[in-house]
Amino acid sequence: MLVGKDITKELEIIKKYIEAVKYGSITIVIQDGKVIQIEKVEKTRLK
Repeated sequence: MLVGKDITKELEIIKKYIEAVKYGSITIVIQDGKVIQIEKVEKTRLK
């Protein structure tokens, strides 16, 4: 379980990705209660 564990590094990465992505998604992969992967998919809107 992530609650109570030091996940400061992961949260900083997630925050940075959220601020950077205009259109897209961020996926957090958790295994055995630990963040093992963070994926950022960014889309470009063509007007």
